Amino acid sequence: MRKLVESFIAAANAFDVEGALSLFATDAVIDDISVGDAFIGHAGVRQYLERFFVGYDTSSKLLSIEELGTFHSSVRLDFTGDFGHEIGILKIAINPTGLIERIDADLE
Repeated sequence: MRKLVESFIAAANAFDVEGALSLFATDAVIDDISVGDAFIGHAGVRQYLERFFVGYDTSSKLLSIEELGTFHSSVRLDFTGDFGHEIGILKIAINPTGLIERIDADLE
């Protein structure tokens, strides 16, 4: 899980939307409470990445990762960008093939 999270952060920090998207299942969901919306499938994940990472010039730094089982982790990230500075929590679920199937995101 750590390698997957680090790959996601590296791709997002490089604004490599395609690289980040390749880490997600085609039916993945990002439900971000802090923005009040859910982003579904590759089209939704792409929209999320382009809007909140590329669009806000976001840089993420891994603060901690807690494995909650084989397929679930809680990840704490430090976000900086055009919006300022925030600490976020991503509850990440992966499928048996190792792709991200769901992220529940919120800010501290």
